[in-house]
Amino acid sequence: MKKFLLAIFLLFIGCSQKEYYTEVYSIDSIKNPTKRPYLVNGKLYYPMKEVNIGWSEEGIASWYGPNFHGKYTSNGEIYNMYDYTAAHKTLPMNTIVKVTNLENGKSVIVRINDRGPFVKGRIIDLSYAAGKKIGLDVTGTALVRIKVIGFKGKNYDNKYKIQLGAFLNESGAKRVAQKYKNLGYNTVVIKQNNFYKVYIVGFKTYEEAKNFMKKHFINGFIVGE
Repeated sequence: MKKFLLAIFLLFIGCSQKEYYTEVYSIDSIKNPTKRPYLVNGKLYYPMKEVNIGWSEEGIASWYGPNFHGKYTSNGEIYNMYDYTAAHKTLPMNTIVKVTNLENGKSVIVRINDRGPFVKGRIIDLSYAAGKKIGLDVTGTALVRIKVIGFKGKNYDNKYKIQLGAFLNESGAKRVAQKYKNLGYNTVVIKQNNFYKVYIVGFKTYEEAKNFMKKHFINGFIVGE
């Protein structure tokens, strides 16, 4: 009887440990496997849950092409070496980044849809087409700067935008963004330092943004190039 009770106790402990271990992943990461921590060559990588516009990193870029063409990427897409995409170890999938070759000044905009490169010192692996645009088809690798400029296909770089306000509370910022989202342009909340800044984005010219403010009686200011 004691042996039987001991066996039941050990079985209960084993199940409890298993259930506790699965709690390492949030419900969100279970639904979206690309957000889970993953192990490569003995190193554990933790994908970012979010990243701010303007986040940047410098390091070595490389490119990958024919050997992977037609195969699955980490987010389940079919890799196309002629698309403008890239692999990064931790940036959220579908993040839009501008990659600038610091050796020749050329730049390209790509979407993150894969994981890698897993070579020491390298920070991003560009598709063949993207790599060729900044000269990697000749040099193989190069020192680059990558800068986050958008998410899910929306590019917020090099465009005029209207700043509606800056808030310490995220919920307040989201309420303002919601108020202006149906006026024909996208609204976005961007965390910068300790503030949540609300922008109306997508204006091609300063005059376009200025006229929009006048039309809708918006009390804000225009930022951009």
